[in-house]
Amino acid sequence: MGKLKLKMGRSAGCALGLLIGNLCFGQQDPTAQNGPAQTSPAQAAPAPLPDAPSAAPAAKTSTRTNDEEQEKRIMGVLPNFRSVSAGAKVPKETLKQKLVTATEDNFDYTSLFFAGVIAGDSFVSEATPEFHQGAAGYARYYWHTVADQSAENYFVELILPVMTHEDSRYFAMGREGGSVMKRAGYALSRVVVTRTDEGKPTFNISEIAGSAAAVSVSTLYYPAPERTVDKGLRNWGLDVTYDGVAFMFHEFWPDIRNAVFGRKGSKLAAAH
Repeated sequence: MGKLKLKMGRSAGCALGLLIGNLCFGQQDPTAQNGPAQTSPAQAAPAPLPDAPSAAPAAKTSTRTNDEEQEKRIMGVLPNFRSVSAGAKVPKETLKQKLVTATEDNFDYTSLFFAGVIAGDSFVSEATPEFHQGAAGYARYYWHTVADQSAENYFVELILPVMTHEDSRYFAMGREGGSVMKRAGYALSRVVVTRTDEGKPTFNISEIAGSAAAVSVSTLYYPAPERTVDKGLRNWGLDVTYDGVAFMFHEFWPDIRNAVFGRKGSKLAAAH
């Protein structure tokens, strides 16, 4: 499982790297080259009358549009249940919502499918020799992978967030948040920084301690040779790294969708 997670993390990282390069060169201010616009004296605004009240400053308006919408399923397939659209105002996350989201992430048909892919990779590479080969061997790899997946999701998205009163959702920054690099740094930082249920920033105990707790529990159902400290630390590091890459993907998915599908992609997101 660890090897495929690492491969998936590298592939996602490469895709995001290409996106970042494209957006960095493409987001230039069109007025920067032509300089500030010149205004002739005849076009200047007339001076206010002596007794006229001063004009109230114009209210700052948001430029956010539907093209930054985070749909519940990416391309109508991949689960994106924990992402909140940039700038969206949402109610406090309830215990029921945390339970439902963690359960959906565990037993969604795509989660069970990818568990089979991860199990297949481990089966072919004989990652756990004690499981042996054949149909019975693959079945062992599969149920261990599903168990690993479930333990992490429930600890990170439900058990620890309920105990620490943390919000398990990912709040996208969006284009108004700053440059591409700033958004990338923000997404990666969410593995160590999250929000409380009251909306205040806090250390992400749920991610760090929850992943560690899940790895600790997994040692109870793996063969003795697999219960080593170095393997436990490796799996913990891979889980946290994978979640960081996933946050990056969720942050930039609207940009990728709009670059590939244009306005059609925005309408598809709004429909979901």
